Formats: sequence, structure tokens, C-alpha cells
Amino acid sequence: MKLLRSPWRLSARTVLAICLLSGAAIATAHAAATPFQSLFGTWSGSGQIRYQDGASERIRCTAYYSGAQRALRLAIRCRGTTNAVEIRGQLQQQPSGALSGTWEERTFNAAGEASGRMSPGRMNLSISGGGLSGSMSVNYGGSRQTVVISVQGVPLRSVNITMTRG
Repeated sequence: MKLLRSPWRLSARTVLAICLLSGAAIATAHAAATPFQSLFGTWSGSGQIRYQDGASERIRCTAYYSGAQRALRLAIRCRGTTNAVEIRGQLQQQPSGALSGTWEERTFNAAGEASGRMSPGRMNLSISGGGLSGSMSVNYGGSRQTVVISVQGVPLRSVNITMTRG
């Protein structure tokens, strides 16, 4: 029996390169299917609450992010010597890339809608409802994230937090 030789003979190095590129493409597609993946888990750190009257207070915070595919659930709990902030939210990323969902803050008893956009390493949200309006940004990379919340309509003016994964 005579074996036919293919003009498309591939070297072992070429086959290995194709396999590696295929694996990278699959990993990239998986990462794109879960845009919140790099946030998932527990984070902790410290920051500051600022109030409308000009007072401020140091806080210790813990955040937890979970979800699947294009859904994110978040819980951020911060405690200072006189006050606490407890924020919860649920977000969905739409096919267009837009974010939408709901939020609540339990200490100041406010809840409402959230909308915004996500880009690599950054999530920006507009929040409204419960007599307040404001914004929330989350910047993250590796094992560090910063959360900045600014609001109007309640005694709280802003929350600034820096956290690490852990």
C-alpha cells in the first residue's frame, strides 16, 4: 500500500502554534461572555464617607461580587465609628454593552435603578430613585479596585473606597 503525501504537510511546531492560538481564541471568547469575571470574589479595604454637612469619617469595607455570564450581583458593606453603608445591586450587561439594573442602600433606606457602561477595568453607573441621584464608578485591575460613589438628595455626599482581593 502506497501512502499519499499531502502538499499541506504541517510541522509539529506549526500544529503546536495552531493549538495555542485556538486555545487563546476560546479563552478570549469565554472572557467576553463573562465581562464581570475579573470582579467576582471577595474584596476588602478602607476609605472615607463624606456627608452633606462637610463632616467625614474613615470606614472599613468588604465587597462581594458574584454572577454568571452577563449578570452581576454586588454587595458592599462599610462601617465607620458612627455610621454604616450597605449597598446591594444587580446588573445585566445588554448585547449593546450597556448596563442596567437595580440597587439599594439599606442604611439610608434608598433604592432605585442603575444604568451605565462597562469598559476594560472600569464600570460607570448612574443611579437614581429613593429621593436621590448620583453616580458610581468601579475601577479595577489585578488585585486592586477603587469604588467612588457620589450622591445628592440624602445626608450622604460621597463614599471613596480602595480595596484589594482577598
